[in-house]
Amino acid sequence: MIEQANKKYFENFPRESYYGRCIFLSWYCERGTCKFCFRSTTKHKIKHASSAKRSMASILVEAVLAKHLEWNIEFLTGGYGIYPFNELLEIIQNVNKILDKKVWINLGSFTTEELKQLKPYVEGICASIETTDEKLHNELCPDKPIKPYSNMLKKAKELGFKTSMTIVIGLGEKEQDFKLLKQFIQEHNLDRITFYALKPVKGTIFENKQGPTTEYYADWIAKTRTAFPKIEIIAGTTARRYNEAGTLLRAGANAITKFPATKLFGTEQAKVIEQEAEKKGRPMKGTLTKLPKIDWNSQIDNLELKPALKEQIKTKLRQYLEAMEKNINNRR
Repeated sequence: MIEQANKKYFENFPRESYYGRCIFLSWYCERGTCKFCFRSTTKHKIKHASSAKRSMASILVEAVLAKHLEWNIEFLTGGYGIYPFNELLEIIQNVNKILDKKVWINLGSFTTEELKQLKPYVEGICASIETTDEKLHNELCPDKPIKPYSNMLKKAKELGFKTSMTIVIGLGEKEQDFKLLKQFIQEHNLDRITFYALKPVKGTIFENKQGPTTEYYADWIAKTRTAFPKIEIIAGTTARRYNEAGTLLRAGANAITKFPATKLFGTEQAKVIEQEAEKKGRPMKGTLTKLPKIDWNSQIDNLELKPALKEQIKTKLRQYLEAMEKNINNRR
């Protein structure tokens, strides 16, 4: 199946792979009841209050890094219901100014009127579906039913957005459930899908479980690539699972995501991901290991943002760059 998927990939896409960076806007979630998610744990809810938001500067500094390290922004995401719509719109507009292009978002369910307001700044809408087995979904995500997201995806497609979904492998689905995923992709005419492997989180019902094997995880990706040769597939891997990156690309993924690239920039794990992509004939655009020699302050000065915000971004950026440089030096 993987060989067939690899062949399908090369028939429809260039050899180059890429790293997809998710920019988180907040860590708290007003729902916070999805039984596999770290946001559902008591410890997390105590640490991150319902009012907790990332500053504008800390969000935008990640967009600056992504642009100059040649990472694609997979989407802007975060806990649902933390920002009022007007604040979300301002964040999205500012990210547009940095990247000089529209972005994807995965921020819950939007009304038709909200989608229309987002249209000038957003390329695609993603829905966190998690599993297409509705019975399993209702059990694991009791406050996030599929239907509102399904309706939003259909309306977004009508309005000219590209559309996507996320799915987590290892929640209790069965191999024969692939037909349900296939039906969902077809029904919504999706342009993209992001796969994640379950990461067992302490404090959830999965804390004593194992995530899916790489073979099982890659098989879902390969089946999707074979069934949908032209869909864009993004595959999540973590600091613990980084060795599987090459296999996921060979199974038909266009890109790797979820790996904590700023925290682990320049580390051995980051180097392995780049090497594995190269070995599979899928050299990675941009870099996870080398900082470009550019005048970062000058790049920020050229942005169409308020002066005070620019200075805040510079301060945050220095903190990121110092940590990333330290990782690089430790590997030498």
